[in-house]
Amino acid sequence: MADEIELKLELTPDAANAFEASSLMLGEPQRAEHISVYFDTPDHALNARGLALRIRRSGRKRLQTVKVSSACAAGLFTRSEWERALRSDKPILDDTTPIRALLGDAVDTIAPVFEVRITRHKWLVSEGGAMIELVLDRGEALVGDRKSPICEIELELKEGDPVALFGLARRIGMVVPVRLGVQTKSERGYRLAGPVATMFKAEPVALSGDMTADQAFRHIVYNCVRQFRLNEALLLADRNAAALHQARVALRRLRSAFSIFKPLVGGDTKTRLSGELRWLSSQLGDARNLDVLLELATTSALHDRIVTAHEAAYVRVGDVLASSRVRSLLLDLAEWTAGDDWLNAPDTGVDHDQSAREFAIAALSRFRRKVKKHGRDLVHADDATRHETRKDAKKLRYAAEFFAGLFDHESEKPRYRNFMGSLEGLLHQLGQLNDLATASCLLAELGIADDPEAVKLLARGRKKTSLNAAAGSYDALIEAKRFWRA
Repeated sequence: MADEIELKLELTPDAANAFEASSLMLGEPQRAEHISVYFDTPDHALNARGLALRIRRSGRKRLQTVKVSSACAAGLFTRSEWERALRSDKPILDDTTPIRALLGDAVDTIAPVFEVRITRHKWLVSEGGAMIELVLDRGEALVGDRKSPICEIELELKEGDPVALFGLARRIGMVVPVRLGVQTKSERGYRLAGPVATMFKAEPVALSGDMTADQAFRHIVYNCVRQFRLNEALLLADRNAAALHQARVALRRLRSAFSIFKPLVGGDTKTRLSGELRWLSSQLGDARNLDVLLELATTSALHDRIVTAHEAAYVRVGDVLASSRVRSLLLDLAEWTAGDDWLNAPDTGVDHDQSAREFAIAALSRFRRKVKKHGRDLVHADDATRHETRKDAKKLRYAAEFFAGLFDHESEKPRYRNFMGSLEGLLHQLGQLNDLATASCLLAELGIADDPEAVKLLARGRKKTSLNAAAGSYDALIEAKRFWRA
């Protein structure tokens, strides 16, 4: 069994050709053709447990590999693997891997699920005192007649400081455009075997009771970056309102993580990254707001007047996501999170050995107090105050979702469900009010606020009803038992 640390970069086929033709890589690479067959049970039990089982054929050689993926990884993967040479295309599933112990009798149902065919070029690179294996893979995943192209660079640290991986990644990024990669080849195959994805919601954050607060922060950041990159890839391929919404959710979760962990995380780099994340979120905001407005505009005349602005907003989204600024931001964020500069910043005031659960209790209590304070009189508050209450409530929800794994005792689970139900009710009502306020501003910016159809649209918002419902939801939340308190 061996551990490996990798940084994955995605690039286009044209960029891969330009990379090979550049002077960055000296010497001829090792070349190989790989055909990997991935196995699982009919209900994909291995994948559900974070394991990948494959047999790779390269020439006359066959190698079986079992990999355990880290649930928190986004670009920087740390995982365990088991390898053995085979003489046939049938996997050997004995007690040398965790598969038989995990699946029991179901291990007998394991069969091929998909193939990955790759042309691999490999170099060994010295970078910053470290030795790095650089692999350029071109190929595709195949399930029946469905195909998914693969073009990526993997940087695997053989010896030295992991920071050298990012140094090499930046040198590559100066030659050709690359993006932080967050999918393994097995993930691509499993997604190809399932329904076509239109967006990716947030995955649960895998936190455990023995983690420290700083370990929890890293897990949460990787989780948010992964959600953003998966949805960004969909947006780069096609205009997609659902993917845009989830990309913005990922950014909100990430920015909320920065707020939640403010007592722990500091430094000038954190301040710069926070500003860049705020900028990126704002760049996606117009398109998302116009998506919502189009859903509200049920008449064709009003709908048609909004479409032009909507089309222009999505063009801007495409330009922003294609920029080097966004590509650099994600790589900067991954490098900063993997390092420890933020742990040693002078503007933090929390013991870094503090347990994640202890930190979570303090953070959840802090944001609940903010919601309680700002939401006391929602019916008579102005739009700005309600918006602040909504932002506080979102941070409370994201904190509760981030830390859910730390409060999974049987006595805590019912309180968690009840608390989250009350919180979601408040957020739903505040969201409707926010959509109404945003729609009013957008219609004014478009110069059509006085259009009779626009007036009807705003009237349908039933603001008074929503205000009363929001006040009721606020009362229910404040009365709900806090799941993080005994």
